Amino acid sequence: MLNIAIDGPSGAGKSTISKMLAKKLGLLYLDTGAMYRAVALYADRKGVDVNDKEKVIPLLADIVIDFHGDGEEKRIYLNGEDVSEAIREHRVSKMASDVSKIKEVRLFLVEQQREIAKKSDIVLDGRDITSFVLPDSKYKFFLTAAPEERARRRYEELKAKGADVSYEKILEDVNDRDYNDTHRDFAPLVQTDDSVLIDSTNLTTDEVIEVILRYVNTH
Repeated sequence: MLNIAIDGPSGAGKSTISKMLAKKLGLLYLDTGAMYRAVALYADRKGVDVNDKEKVIPLLADIVIDFHGDGEEKRIYLNGEDVSEAIREHRVSKMASDVSKIKEVRLFLVEQQREIAKKSDIVLDGRDITSFVLPDSKYKFFLTAAPEERARRRYEELKAKGADVSYEKILEDVNDRDYNDTHRDFAPLVQTDDSVLIDSTNLTTDEVIEVILRYVNTH
């Protein structure tokens, strides 16, 4: 199987890059971050604090996550409900970071991610794909950008959707997520020694994809 693993911090453009890369190469794209967002959304709807490990873990038995559709139109379903838009709310982003610190949540989702990767040529992006989910993947990339640039991108994206947000609050959330992701006890965000580092601060989406394709085509 051809597995391409892409890790990086919040707002680095992993999802956009991975979707376009998968389309160009004719591979399946799996949005692992959406899976954590779905778990966070479910907990929130049940009135459970995503930081309360003892209350979150029992919820996992009631969660079924599916992806339906083709290519970029693939939608995520939580217990049969299309939650593709609901999980993209800004507040869900922070909750997903918090809930991902729970080891049992990560194991619950990682098992599903590995099973999909065993059966498909696939592009996966997330925080622990290169280090934990698919450590033996031949193609590993670590995509990052300056926090200020990542916050600016997120701010522009949300403003375009009509959201009432402030750049300062988004930058604060980006820095909080970075701390959470890199300091959690289990499977933290790290750049592995065998990952290709790509700093997209001053690169366009097409330029990042070109870097990845050039590497894949020559290795």
